[in-house]
Amino acid sequence: MTFFSKFFPPKNLASPVDLSVLKTDMHSHFIPGIDDGAKSLENSVELIRFFYNQGYKKVITTPHIMGDFFRNTAENIAEGLEKVRHQLKVENIPILIESAAEYYVDYELEKKIEKEPLLTFGKNYVLIEISYVNQPDNLDRVLFELQTNGYQPILAHPERYPFWFEAVEKFETLVNKGVLLQLNINSLTGYYSPQSKKTAEMLIDRGLVRFLGSDCHHTGHLEVFKQAVYMPYMKKLIDSGVLLNNTL
Repeated sequence: MTFFSKFFPPKNLASPVDLSVLKTDMHSHFIPGIDDGAKSLENSVELIRFFYNQGYKKVITTPHIMGDFFRNTAENIAEGLEKVRHQLKVENIPILIESAAEYYVDYELEKKIEKEPLLTFGKNYVLIEISYVNQPDNLDRVLFELQTNGYQPILAHPERYPFWFEAVEKFETLVNKGVLLQLNINSLTGYYSPQSKKTAEMLIDRGLVRFLGSDCHHTGHLEVFKQAVYMPYMKKLIDSGVLLNNTL
């Protein structure tokens, strides 16, 4: 961020960025009733219809898997996915939907890596998140174990972790270790916090973002999304050509 942009931030765009070029959203919570996302099948369809109308061809929905709270499994995620697929077909919404998971980095995840196949998408990508309070003691070990077992870790919304706000060295270290970074679309509006927005912009300026995700949980997120497509940094990221969403 330059001196000029710091004190004279760019105005919102006159026309929205066309996110259909992404083709795929790879972070969402559309399976009803299994985490803090969609509450009902009708709600799931409402959310997914919005992304179809935005020009997305595919969504990869990623329910939380957390040892202490959302104890989802491959089985109940697959069952929920089929219900959503069926309802989309009934309502004639021709969008592809697949599922993986958003794994919380805890000691339960460490056990899972060795014991059972993780839910992946694309090139054996595994979406992970960490605590918003502090970096987990086992993060480096989990990243190493994921990569040793053939997985490619993607860190969800790095801009939202308060202990890393503007920590460019930390993000560069993660990227150099082979971790891919996924930015939340709504972060660019300041929805989560002004600091998250600032960090998101720094990550874009540094060319460190490889995936753009909605992290959509509810209809309130859709209203913010409608603002995000007018953000100058959204255009900068889309125009950068570094995003991998369209390879999924």
